[in-house]
Amino acid sequence: MQSEVRIIEQGESLQGLSKMKSIFISPVRFYLVFATVVFAFLFLGGRLYYLQVYKSDKYTEIALGARKNFISVDARRGDIVDKKGNLLASTRSVVTVGMDPHSVDEDDEWKYPELAKLLGISVEKLKLSASKKIRTSGNKDDLISKVRWIKLKDEVDEGTYRKIQFLRVKGVYGNFKHSRIYPNRNLASHLLGFVNKEGVAAMGVERLANYYLKGQDGWKESEKDGRRREMPQYRSFEIKEQAGLNVELSIDRIIQEIVELELRKIVEDYKPLSASIIVGDPKSGSILALGNVPDFDPNHFNKYDLSNQRNRAVSDLYEPGSTFKIVPIGAALNEGIVDGNNIIDCSISSYQNGSRKLRLPSDHHPLGKISVQKVVQKSSNRGAAQLGIKLGAVRLYEYCKLFGFGQRTDFGMGGERQGTLHHPSRWDGLTITRLPMGHSVSVTPMQVHAAMSAVANDGILMKPRFISRVFDQGGKTVVSFAPQPVRRVLDANVAKNLTNMLVDVVSIEGTAKQAIIEGFRVAGKTGTTQKIIDGKYSNRHHVASFAGYFPAENPSIMITIVVDEPKMKDGRLGYGGSVAGPSFQNIGKQIISYLGLKPVETKKAKPTDKPSIASTLNPVRAI
Repeated sequence: MQSEVRIIEQGESLQGLSKMKSIFISPVRFYLVFATVVFAFLFLGGRLYYLQVYKSDKYTEIALGARKNFISVDARRGDIVDKKGNLLASTRSVVTVGMDPHSVDEDDEWKYPELAKLLGISVEKLKLSASKKIRTSGNKDDLISKVRWIKLKDEVDEGTYRKIQFLRVKGVYGNFKHSRIYPNRNLASHLLGFVNKEGVAAMGVERLANYYLKGQDGWKESEKDGRRREMPQYRSFEIKEQAGLNVELSIDRIIQEIVELELRKIVEDYKPLSASIIVGDPKSGSILALGNVPDFDPNHFNKYDLSNQRNRAVSDLYEPGSTFKIVPIGAALNEGIVDGNNIIDCSISSYQNGSRKLRLPSDHHPLGKISVQKVVQKSSNRGAAQLGIKLGAVRLYEYCKLFGFGQRTDFGMGGERQGTLHHPSRWDGLTITRLPMGHSVSVTPMQVHAAMSAVANDGILMKPRFISRVFDQGGKTVVSFAPQPVRRVLDANVAKNLTNMLVDVVSIEGTAKQAIIEGFRVAGKTGTTQKIIDGKYSNRHHVASFAGYFPAENPSIMITIVVDEPKMKDGRLGYGGSVAGPSFQNIGKQIISYLGLKPVETKKAKPTDKPSIASTLNPVRAI
């Protein structure tokens, strides 16, 4: 019994010792565990503080960005139309089609040939795009990122995109955008300008009227789901886009086509460096057509040289030559110094002006003593020079300014130049005799057009304009651009007398007989100017021009033609009358037919009849 008790006591003591050993843990292990637990809690707390407090703004923005969906809605750009509503520039919806390489399905490869055909690209390009899943940054760290978008084709029309969607090629989708289109290609390209791929209006009406055309972009803000699809029910803001206004030009598409066809004929016949033609209404200053060669297609503007985009009608300078003679002759008539029947001695080579003896320019043919009317008809350099001398430097200069030379016409196009017209204080001894014949001055075709239009408009200079109005989608006029008189240049009666003289230029005996239009009295002036090459006038390089209008009784059409360095097939000099005159006639006849202008019955002069201008002028007086 005692032995059993002893055994039990020994067992209990052994259990007690075992319990005591389990209570006493190694200090190293204890502190290690304790430190680990504390560090974990501190790390988690610090991390939470860093994310929730220190970086709160950043990660809040990231979270909102992942949840919020902000969509910008581009406004449709307004149309540009001609005076009769024909479309010259418009906007269409197109699609930029691309591929997400991480979303493509290999089972869709059999659809690639049809997809490539619709996009107009190769199957190899599709396969290459599908395999390009990552890209490196290209720097020394070589950061790798996923490729989620590769553009396959830009500006795919909506009909083609619907066919692409019908193929159901996984990973291929498109983004809609607006694209500018010019349905008539090169027609009126220098007037219209273009909008580049970034949506920036670069030149022409597109740039000038951009404020009205561009419209107001809209936007909307909502939330998106896990597949990044918009959830319209959570849309918080929405501002609807406003389409741009439309612009109506004074241009007539048919007349513009007539002009550009004639420009192509000039290029084919004479191979010039360039040429410009302007057609307008002299009464209102409205431009009905304006064309230049070389030109460009606004739909593919980046495929042409920048020089093709230059609007030469307002930017190219040249010495106007005899078309400038309307200034000294009109000024002398307006100042009462001469009338149409006064006699001028064109046989003399010098002119005594006070104490100075001035050398006169030569004429192409000896003319002897002729009337002022004949000076205009025969385009006498000596006659014009003598009229300039009689006016004096100051008055001649002031009339040049009145006609608009030496200053911009404010046509509204970028790149317009004011030309060169020096103040009399800077003139040399020859300027007073050379300026009246169109030398020592540089002009643009638009300046000549406006100046000649002033004669046709009873002596009133009009500001050239090519925008008629801005209107909304309902056709209601928002802004109207009315004709704008600049100033009176000549007395109305003087302008009519000068017109009658210019009618004699476009006659069998005049320098512009090839510009005659049967049934109509045409008034105009030719110009043939030698270009300055290496500091002196060249016999091989010249500019041929003609500016005229009809019907002379009540002018409604004004045409200006300038051809830079025409090359005649027989090697002769390409005079304004022989180069620009026929083009004037061709354009004039087609416009008459198009507008239905009625010819005027004119009395044929008999040998014994006095000149038609005599009834409106004073008797002959020698000077």
